[in-house]
Amino acid sequence: MKLILEQAEAVNDLIRVMTFRSATDSALPGYTAGAHLQFDIASVGQRSYSLIDWPTASDRYEIAVQKEVAGEGGSQTMHALSVGDAIEATEPQNNFPLIDGDGPVLLVAGGIGITPLISMATHLQKQDRPFQLHYTAREVSRMGFAEILKQNFNDAVSLYVDDKNPLQLTRLMSSQAPDTLVYLCGPRGMIDAARSAALEAGISEEAIHIELFTKAQAHEGDTDFEVEISSTGQVLNVAADQSIIEALEAAGLDVLYDCQRGDCGICQCDVITGIPDHRDVVLSEAERASGSVMQICVSRAKSARLVLDI
Repeated sequence: MKLILEQAEAVNDLIRVMTFRSATDSALPGYTAGAHLQFDIASVGQRSYSLIDWPTASDRYEIAVQKEVAGEGGSQTMHALSVGDAIEATEPQNNFPLIDGDGPVLLVAGGIGITPLISMATHLQKQDRPFQLHYTAREVSRMGFAEILKQNFNDAVSLYVDDKNPLQLTRLMSSQAPDTLVYLCGPRGMIDAARSAALEAGISEEAIHIELFTKAQAHEGDTDFEVEISSTGQVLNVAADQSIIEALEAAGLDVLYDCQRGDCGICQCDVITGIPDHRDVVLSEAERASGSVMQICVSRAKSARLVLDI
């Protein structure tokens, strides 16, 4: 789709809320809570941003972009757009859907990870379904939407700042009803801590749903390894600073993937031989231990070679 930036507003020094309309003024495709758009940013390729849906209905697409000064330039390009500028994007996609039902829902957001959970809170409120939204940030200056969240969702919202009133994840998870569905969105550290606290509190892995808002980071000591494609026998080298997907694409292979963060599961491949180094957040502990599947957008190898069913 070709979209036109209709309105842009700074929430704070880093976060910019952007509203888009269709370039043809036609109706925009609908979406469900948790959905995102992939924008085509010439300098860096595609970048995903979650759609924000407030209780006040709108026929436009609204996203929020946090500027990452040390990033690859995608967020800076989005911040540089002026009202009236055109940009291309996919139709809405959803790898982080809200599961329908009657039971309670716990929404936990860190930083800019609040954006898809706003749409979920809006949907749950319309359903009159019980939910809690817990939103944490490192400092007040990094917290967007605090006022408007309270205005729209009242006592369902709790706000936390690390250096003043840090979110106590163990206490939060242990207070949840057994049938609670948990949705986590934010940076890796928060996700890992929240997931561990939920599991320790007896919440099942199937009830925990995750979306990361940071790209995969290289680990100290990462080295080259080989990937063999079982269907053809082709062997590719994956450099220390390269993902498996990047190596496959560099070899001219067409690969199905989306998030490139290890949370959507679209790039999952069967492992025939070799030992994966799992770095995703989508697999269960049992799946990781089996070593039979992996997410090739972020995970690497502990063995010299992986043979993958591609």
